[in-house]
Amino acid sequence: MLTRRLTLRSALLIGVIWVLNAACFAQSEPSTTQGSKPQTDKALTSGERDELLKLIRSLQERIDKLEAAQRSTSQSSSQPASQSAQQSASAGKPDVSNANDPDVSIAPVVKEKPPAESQDSDSYGRYTPNLGFKLANTEYGDLSVSIYTYARYLNQRALNSTYTDAFGNTKNIQERQDFQIQKVQIKFLGWVLSPKLRYFLYTWTSNATQGQGAQVVVAGNVGYTVNDHFTFAAGITSLPGVRSTEGNFPFWLGVDSRMIADEFFRPSYTSGMWARGNITKRLRYQVMIGNNLSTLGVSAARLDNRFNTVSSALVWTPTGEYGQGFGDFEHHKSVATRLGLHFTRSNENKESQPNGDTFENTQLRLSDGTVIFTPDLFGPGITITDARYRMLDVDGGLKYRGFSLEGEYYWRWLDDFKGSNTESLPRLFDHGFQLQASAMVIP
Repeated sequence: MLTRRLTLRSALLIGVIWVLNAACFAQSEPSTTQGSKPQTDKALTSGERDELLKLIRSLQERIDKLEAAQRSTSQSSSQPASQSAQQSASAGKPDVSNANDPDVSIAPVVKEKPPAESQDSDSYGRYTPNLGFKLANTEYGDLSVSIYTYARYLNQRALNSTYTDAFGNTKNIQERQDFQIQKVQIKFLGWVLSPKLRYFLYTWTSNATQGQGAQVVVAGNVGYTVNDHFTFAAGITSLPGVRSTEGNFPFWLGVDSRMIADEFFRPSYTSGMWARGNITKRLRYQVMIGNNLSTLGVSAARLDNRFNTVSSALVWTPTGEYGQGFGDFEHHKSVATRLGLHFTRSNENKESQPNGDTFENTQLRLSDGTVIFTPDLFGPGITITDARYRMLDVDGGLKYRGFSLEGEYYWRWLDDFKGSNTESLPRLFDHGFQLQASAMVIP
């Protein structure tokens, strides 16, 4: 039908052009009817003929463009009409993407400015920092993909080959020197059915641990945002027991490495359910109930049947927006400040711990790095099988024009021991802090 209308329009326009053209030259000839004078007063002048010819050429160009548009429409007509309707309907939807927790959590809705281009560019192909590239945008949901990776050279040959723990036992240290694609994380995130129903699925691997059980992780979480004050989610995420597990990875000063105090005290990633939101404009909360302190390398068969792991965070930003990570990446024009309070408790069992003894696997350890569930650690015949972990954490920071100063203090208690001959073991208490400053050379 469209082809027929365009063909008819072309024929009519060409006919009009031919008539005008003929009239132009006919009127330009003197009239020589018998007994009359030439009608030179009705002939077109040279300038008027030029204007008319210019109009004719303009009409012809419009015909050419209409026919080219018709051919383009015919070539794309194989696309289902329903898909075109979906794209048109979704073009007016706000883009909602997971900006908060590339470190495994559901994020609040992020509103993007609609592009001033066609609906096609609004449907896919756009890039949003930290969220990645938009691959799909329909009335039933959207999909973005983000990739994070880097290469690393490690040299530990200057380390001592052995160390002595707190009980006088000598242990060997592996002195490494190697190249690695250290981290590869591929994230798939978006919404489905409703912009309030979010999903965040990812694959993560640390190539330096090739061959271990949790070397490749495929996981994620789903959540529903009721409003700015309440988002409920379930899946795998980091227990919000310290600043670095609030969901700010990979925006750290040390690429993806925590400081040593943070590694010692912090909880890790686990399966569970959680809630988060804003209490006021400058005060927000996170609360999570999980299976244990660390699910990496731990199967469900090794977990107990009780939910005894609880972690929470309360964050106050008295000056307003503070930024997501460590360091003043945002280049604040005025001083930005924050204060955070965290608390975590968990009843841990020896069976619910990762099999590996590497420091990257969060475990209950003594200050020399020894896992407390090690047999005969506190003496012959003394073996801990269960323990209670509690930790209080306070963090604070300020940022200004590329400069930042951020610190954190930790208090940790281990008690309620169960196992062979553990009745006389005293409660263990550790505390420590970290402090880091940075300056951005280029904003």
